[in-house]
Amino acid sequence: MGKRNSKLKQETIDRLMNDTYFSEKEIRQWHKGFLKDCPNGLLTEEGFIKIYRQFFPQGDPTKFASLVFRVFDENNDGSIEFEEFIRALSVTSRGNLDEKLHWAFRLYDVDNDGFITRDEMYNIVDAIYQMVGQQPTAEDENTPQKRVDKIFDQMDKNHDDRLTLEEFREGSKADPRIVQALSLGQDAGGGGGPTSALQT
Repeated sequence: MGKRNSKLKQETIDRLMNDTYFSEKEIRQWHKGFLKDCPNGLLTEEGFIKIYRQFFPQGDPTKFASLVFRVFDENNDGSIEFEEFIRALSVTSRGNLDEKLHWAFRLYDVDNDGFITRDEMYNIVDAIYQMVGQQPTAEDENTPQKRVDKIFDQMDKNHDDRLTLEEFREGSKADPRIVQALSLGQDAGGGGGPTSALQT
């Protein structure tokens, strides 16, 4: 499989230029770095977690990295191919706010049922707290449960204990820390975030 993935076909590059915010040169550069770190053309969950550990040595990013891996792995085959990687990277690093929020919604919606429950939100918030290795000092956010309660108080407009994509979008726009907590903020430049370790 490594040989097959060692050189990008022009049709693949053209498709990725159409599907992402990257130029041909950037796609080739990312591909070169991807193959350097993943010679067989596949990024495993273990490898993905290892990348996150480089960026969050003071905490434990295992849980969060596994959740992010699930969203990157579009076809759910247990590994990330280059095309999956570059599409997700394009959204998280250069996508507009709505694209980033849709991507973040998919991250939070662990069971893919179209809603974020309190348990799913807790799962992500707890993973973020573990990853950064410290709790916020604000009294109403110093535990994952308090943060989740605060988020749901702000976002769950119909009080049904689950968030729709629309509620999540509107609430996140009103509280940008939701997006920033995922390193999906507007200031994320090209190649920013934990996956930039793959860039050459």
